[in-house]
Amino acid sequence: MKHDTDERHAGRWVWAKRGLTLAFFILVPVMLYMLVRNLEWQELKQALQSYRLSTLALGFAITLCSYTLFSSYDLLGRHYTGHTLPARQVLSLAFVCYAFNLNLGSWVGGVALRYRLYSKMGLDVPTITRVLSLSLVTNWLGHLLIAGSVFIMGLPPLPKGFAIGAMGLLATGAVLLLVAGGYLLACRFSKRRTWTLRGHEVTLPSLRLAAAQALMGACNWMSMALLIYVLLPAKIDYPTILSILVISSVAGVITHIPAGLGVLEAVFITLLYPAYSKGTILAALIGYRALYYLLPLAVACVVFLVLEHHAGKDPTPEQNTERETV
Repeated sequence: MKHDTDERHAGRWVWAKRGLTLAFFILVPVMLYMLVRNLEWQELKQALQSYRLSTLALGFAITLCSYTLFSSYDLLGRHYTGHTLPARQVLSLAFVCYAFNLNLGSWVGGVALRYRLYSKMGLDVPTITRVLSLSLVTNWLGHLLIAGSVFIMGLPPLPKGFAIGAMGLLATGAVLLLVAGGYLLACRFSKRRTWTLRGHEVTLPSLRLAAAQALMGACNWMSMALLIYVLLPAKIDYPTILSILVISSVAGVITHIPAGLGVLEAVFITLLYPAYSKGTILAALIGYRALYYLLPLAVACVVFLVLEHHAGKDPTPEQNTERETV
């Protein structure tokens, strides 16, 4: 009887999530159309043409720093699991996975591609799962810390009529910081270090490793916002851009739209207009997508082919151990 009730509740929750996703799929294009229907396309063209080579070079450098941080999440996973794959392989693999993840969605890059490549390099499924889990926690721990910090600062300024309001934003920020702080405290003080969830063993990292997660995750989100800030004219302060980015990222996750296409634009136009014209905002976001999404994806496709070619030929960690023993 109880089992049937649980199944019904689970079924309702699944349908509720599907309904929410469908609503966002409908809402985002409609909202984006309403925001850009009066756009001056000539203004957008002029804004794109106004970028200096030095600005684009700085943007490229920021992108490189961000992807280095992103890829290094898997180096933390290497330390956490103790696997022996060379760091250069881990960084190359992680770069490919994150580039595909951002452009095609987490199931393609974050999950399927990571399992495929790591498996071909000799890692077993439990180890890959632990690396993936630690990377996800690193990313969202950084997000919690950044979002919580900017929200309790009262950022971003919300247009009139937003249901959450200033106090709601402040309360949300406090909750996010408490969750992040709770994770760090658990890594330091929890007496029980290991749990089994759905057949997978989950072990809390050390406080030192958790602190590295927090620092790297937060710095990566800050670098992503810095890229957008560099591409926009100097009118709005950097913390405001950072706060809008973390909001748009959550909206993108809720909608499950690959690369948050349309979601990012809708959120930025809603919260930055009329401080910037719509053409200026879209020009900055087009530049952001070109530098942070499309260029890394083009490079990742080449690196993926190289990894696929060499993955089966390189000795696995187990084979390396056997050679060292002999």
